[in-house]
Amino acid sequence: MNPTDTFKALANEYRYQMLLWLKNPQQHFAAHMHCDVAHDFAGGVCVGLIAEKAGLAQSVVSGYLNTLKKAGLLESRRIGKWTYYRYHRAGVEALLQQLREQI
Repeated sequence: MNPTDTFKALANEYRYQMLLWLKNPQQHFAAHMHCDVAHDFAGGVCVGLIAEKAGLAQSVVSGYLNTLKKAGLLESRRIGKWTYYRYHRAGVEALLQQLREQI
């Protein structure tokens, strides 16, 4: 993805905050509120919990999270009837590497 598009995704205060929360979910969500290793998606947090923490409608948060996913900063998985998102370290590292090469 073009870094400019990623910067646009991060320009929204809520999206940026959600990315920070998901970088360290253990610090921002109770242990029982995010996926554990048994679900093979460790660190994933349900959209509903993120919406509750952000104080925004779930549909708005879903859109924000999807924007961050399209930017390569998050990854998601549907488990049962819920969708979980987590920080995508490799995507963030790829963005940083791209910036290092271009700037």
